[in-house]
Order: sequence, then C-alpha cells, then structure tokens
Amino acid sequence: MADIGTIMTWTFYEETTIPKEVENILIEGETAEIAYKTVRDVAVLTNKRIIIADRQGFTGKKVEIYTIPFKSIVMYSSENGGKIDLNAELELWTRAGKFKLLLNKKVDIRKLDRLIAKHIL
Repeated sequence: MADIGTIMTWTFYEETTIPKEVENILIEGETAEIAYKTVRDVAVLTNKRIIIADRQGFTGKKVEIYTIPFKSIVMYSSENGGKIDLNAELELWTRAGKFKLLLNKKVDIRKLDRLIAKHIL
C-alpha cells in the first residue's frame, strides 16, 4: 500500500482508446471519457474520477487500482512543457495527499486541464 505522506507520481505518455475492462469497475451513471497510456497500463478519466491501474511484479498479473475522486480534489495546478523541459505536469491536492501526473509531450495538457476543471469547478 502506498504511503500518502509521500507524493505519488504517474506518467501519462499519450492518449489511447478506453479499455473495455474498465466498464467492470464503473458505477451507475459513470462514463469513461478519455484514457492515457502509462508505464505498463492505462489511466482512465471518467465523469467522476481518475482511475490509474498499476501492474506489479514480473508478469504484471497483479494489478493495484488507484481512484482519485474528483470531489476529493481541493486544488490543482498545471504546467505546460517548455523548450528544454518538454514534459508538462499536473499536480492534484486532495484530502488524501498530493498526486503528480507527468505528461509526455504527446499529451495535450490544456485538454486534460479543461476536463478536470469541468468536473471539479
């Protein structure tokens, strides 16, 4: 289990198709809106939360699912990539702690920014 005293960090590499198996964990009235490739799996943003799957172990059969409900986000910041540091960053402050999303240059930071704002403001 992760220590919430530390900043949890994930990297989103590029937008991808929403996997069918995410439907198994959605609740009534929840819809998947966008998905991003991560190191070994995928992150999905729904109309209610951010879901990040973290495959573990050599085979990747063990999967830990992180859920960040939009209603728990109290503040966030976004930083676009520059000329030297091409990657963008999104930081989320929640009641559980601070989370950082590192975004590859293939990820549209402003699109992600608008999507999060739509659900928390």
